[in-house]
Amino acid sequence: MTTAEHVRPVESDVTEWRQVAAATGPADRAAAEAGVRLAYRRAGLREPERIRWTASPLEAVRLVAAEKDTLGSSVRDAVRNRPWAAERAVLHGELGPDGWGEHWNATGARLWDITQALASRIRTGVLEELAGGRRKDEQSLRLVLLDAVLGQHEAAWLCAFDTSQGGPLDGVGAVARAAGWWWPYEREAILCERPTELHRDEAGRLDRADGPALAFPDGFALHAWRGMPVPAEFLQELSALTPERIRAEDNAELRRVMLEHYGYDRYLDESGAVPVHRDETGVLWRIRLDGDEDVVMVEVVNSTPEPDGTSRTYWLRVPPATRTAKEGVAWTFGLHPDAYDPERQT
Repeated sequence: MTTAEHVRPVESDVTEWRQVAAATGPADRAAAEAGVRLAYRRAGLREPERIRWTASPLEAVRLVAAEKDTLGSSVRDAVRNRPWAAERAVLHGELGPDGWGEHWNATGARLWDITQALASRIRTGVLEELAGGRRKDEQSLRLVLLDAVLGQHEAAWLCAFDTSQGGPLDGVGAVARAAGWWWPYEREAILCERPTELHRDEAGRLDRADGPALAFPDGFALHAWRGMPVPAEFLQELSALTPERIRAEDNAELRRVMLEHYGYDRYLDESGAVPVHRDETGVLWRIRLDGDEDVVMVEVVNSTPEPDGTSRTYWLRVPPATRTAKEGVAWTFGLHPDAYDPERQT
């Protein structure tokens, strides 16, 4: 691909790499291993003597930590960092600062938040599982994690460059399209399978109420609700929540998850809450929670009837300092209460 072609990315390029980042299921081991060998050759290195597969980043880190003395030195800089830096310097020089910024915004920036969030959560999960809060172990494991090439989760920056056959990044790109994380060392390369499950919400955050949001073949898994990490056993409670159980939860973040899952309107109804203010715009409700900010909501009735003639009730969460229903509704429109006139709203 020429530079002129490369700086005009088509939507299919971003779509392809978005799919790579979210891919689940067995790795294409033959393609991934070929990509590893190619990446070594592109870096001017001898191919690894051995390629080993693991079921997850957790298993890979455990293996590397136990056998690092026999693997040789890390060659991550040679196979990933240096060719990436060289390609970026060339493209930046040809496009200039503004052109490079436009190119990045059209490509990698669109995937960056999602891929980095996934990578960060995986690292944290590995450290929690293997270090268990032991600082000395955590420090050594972080060094192992720094040796990793993130495979499919390199999609954001790979999207911004030419990874077609014959280019400096074709080997790294081939592994990303076929497998998960990998660790390149002088004598051996350690590769990971991709996740078996990935569940996200509309914002791209890990999200699942009835099981792991991210899971690997060996059982390594991460649980989350709308992006927030939660214990696996916590999710099992959600189907049997009661207002009493929600009030008894000491962890403010977990209590918010409970309220979102249970439903604020249902909680208000079943907890015997009373309105604190009402006016022509709606009804203001306040839920006082120990050790956390109040949950304040406005109950409003849609002025446009449903097809069956009924009017639907909505619950709008508003800032804790809200004192009147009108103030809350005005806030949802970005207006001061004095500037909000519901008779003129359409």
